[in-house]
Amino acid sequence: MLRILTISLWLLMHQGHVTMTSIDYVGGTDSIKVSCRMDFDDFLKDLQTIDDDRNLYRLFNKQPFPSDLINQYFNSKVFIYVNSNLLIGKLLDVNLSDNEFVLNLIYKSEKKPKNITVRNIILTSWYSDQTNLIIIRINNFEKGIKLTTEHNEETLIIK
Repeated sequence: MLRILTISLWLLMHQGHVTMTSIDYVGGTDSIKVSCRMDFDDFLKDLQTIDDDRNLYRLFNKQPFPSDLINQYFNSKVFIYVNSNLLIGKLLDVNLSDNEFVLNLIYKSEKKPKNITVRNIILTSWYSDQTNLIIIRINNFEKGIKLTTEHNEETLIIK
């Protein structure tokens, strides 16, 4: 009985594995601002796929966060193509609160995006139930997409 109760409580408390990313075109410029929210422990676990030689918990307990490592991580997990050109992000800042890790990056892009392709493989090598939610806002265009381990890329035509 206690075992069933424990499993039931665990299932109720388990939120699944979800990240939330917003991609916002900064009107009148050649910039796209990207913000990504995820669980900090999941971030450290996924970071091991590109750097497993260091003690990451100790490294990230120090401030400021190592921006070069975060840039490398994000650019190897989230691929944003505008008009078929791969964009490279640069870290603006990092916020960590209540084990929620928020990355804010800036990308240089074309002033008139016609299409955008997003591929997100954050945590997909760890969790079969991983969901990466993305909201894209470009001018008057707004669309939400859900990427998973099986469907990790989507292309949108901007009208």
